[in-house]
Amino acid sequence: MTKHFGIIITFFFLFGNFSAQIAKNSSLFLELKKEDSLFFERGFNQCDLTYMEKSVDENLKFYHDKGGFQGKKLFLQRTRDNICSNPDQKPIRKLIESSLEVYPLYNNGNLYGAIQSGNHQFFIREKDKADVWGGEAKFTTVWLKKEKNWVMSDILSYDHQGTGSEQLTDQLEQLLKDNNIPTLGLGIIKDGKLTQINVYGDLNNKITAPYNSLFNVASLTKPVSAMLVLRLVSLGKWNLDEPLDHYYIDPDITKDDRHKKLTTRLVLSHQTGFKNWRTLNKDHKLSFDFDPGTKYQYSGEGFEYLRKAIEKKFKKSLEELAQEYVFQPLAMNDTSYIWNEKKDAERIAVGYNKEGKPYKIIKNTTANAADDLTTSVEDYGKFLVGILDNKLLSPAVFESLKSKQVETKTNKYFGLGFEIYDLGNDEIALSHGGSDEGVNTIFFILPKTKEGLIIFTNVDDGHKIYETLIEKYLGERGKKIVKIEMQ
Repeated sequence: MTKHFGIIITFFFLFGNFSAQIAKNSSLFLELKKEDSLFFERGFNQCDLTYMEKSVDENLKFYHDKGGFQGKKLFLQRTRDNICSNPDQKPIRKLIESSLEVYPLYNNGNLYGAIQSGNHQFFIREKDKADVWGGEAKFTTVWLKKEKNWVMSDILSYDHQGTGSEQLTDQLEQLLKDNNIPTLGLGIIKDGKLTQINVYGDLNNKITAPYNSLFNVASLTKPVSAMLVLRLVSLGKWNLDEPLDHYYIDPDITKDDRHKKLTTRLVLSHQTGFKNWRTLNKDHKLSFDFDPGTKYQYSGEGFEYLRKAIEKKFKKSLEELAQEYVFQPLAMNDTSYIWNEKKDAERIAVGYNKEGKPYKIIKNTTANAADDLTTSVEDYGKFLVGILDNKLLSPAVFESLKSKQVETKTNKYFGLGFEIYDLGNDEIALSHGGSDEGVNTIFFILPKTKEGLIIFTNVDDGHKIYETLIEKYLGERGKKIVKIEMQ
C-alpha cells in the first residue's frame, strides 16, 4: 500500500499577491469546484488518463514535497504506474469541501486564471471492504483559462500527513471491533480548520459507510438550536432575559405563576425546573420540580418550550429559521431537523442496541429543538469551526457563550447551550454529548488553541470508546477533561 501513496497528488502553489478569496456561492468558485471534482473523480479516482492529460497544461510544473519536481510527461507516467496500476487496491481522493478556497487572477482587469487551494484526504479502496484512510495533504492549483477550457498550469503538493496512518487506521478499526461499534464518525479540528473527516464501519450492516454518512446526533441538536437563538440575539431580534410568556405559555402550566420566570438564558443553561421530558411525570404533563433559576436540571422540554416561543414570534418553523441563520451561512448542506427520505435514506447510519439489533430510524416531520438533528461529520465540523471563528455572533454575545451560567460538578458548568470544562490557566473546553437509542455522540472545542474533536457512534454504548479517543486526539487537555468527568 505504501507505494500507492508515494506520489499521491496534492497541490499548493503560492507566488506574488493575488485577489481576495471569493465567495463560495460565486459562479467562479462553483465553476472551479466542478473542475476540481471532475479532475479527481474522473481522472484520478477512475483513472481516465485521457481526461487527466487534457486537463493539464503542456508546460505543467508540478512540485511534490516527497516526490520532487515533475513535468507533464513524468506526472502522467507516475500516475499511470503508481495510482492506476492495481485496480483491486485503488487510491481514492476525497476533498474536504469546507477547506476549499479560490482567488481570481487578473491582468489589466481581465480574468485570466485563478488559484484554488484546500485540503484533501486519500483512501485505499478494495472490493467489498471499507475504504482505508491513507493520508491527508494541502493543495493549491493554478488554473488558467485557455479559450473556453480550464487547465492546470502550476501545482505543488505538500504537508503530507500519512506517516503511520495505516497503523492508526488498524488501531481504530480494532477499537470498533473490540467494542462492537458498527459505525464511527470522527472529525479533527486543528488551528481552527477541519483537517480530518473519517468515517469507519458499515451502514445498515451491508455497505461501507461513505465519507458523507449521515448520523442522528441526539442532543448535539441543542448547541445548534442555541446558536440559532444566540444569532437572533446578536442581531437584536431576540432577548436572552425577556420572559418567554410574552410569546408562549404551555397549557399545562398556565395556572402556575412560575412560568413568568422562564427566559431564554434559563432554558439554554438548563435552569427551567422542568424534567428532561414531561413523559417522566406520572400524568405526562409539564410541571415544575423547582423554581426556575434556582438550580441545574437537564431538560429537553426547556428547549422545546423555547422553540415554540420563537416560532410564535417569527411565524416561521425552527427548520426555516435555522436554514436562514445557521445552515446556509455555514454551508451546512447535509443538516436538518426534518427527515428527507430522498436525501437521507441511503446515507443514514442506522442505530443499534448492544446486541447488534437495529432500531427504527427516527423520521421527524416537525423540528425538535433538543433532539434528532441529522447531520454529517463535515457539516458539524463546519458548525464548530464557525463557533471558533465566531462567524455568527456579535463579540458581546460570543463572550456570553463562553460564560459559566451554573455549576454542574467541580470544574464543570453549563453555559448558554454548551457544557464548559474549566481546564485551568484561563482555558476552557466547550462540549456537548448526545445519547438516545442507537446513538452516542460528543464533541469538544478548545477556543484558546482552536482545536476540536467530533465523535459520532451509532450504538447504545458507543461512549465506551470516548476516553481513548479524547486522550488520543486532545492530549493533555483531553486527560484533564476525562479527569473532570471521572470525579
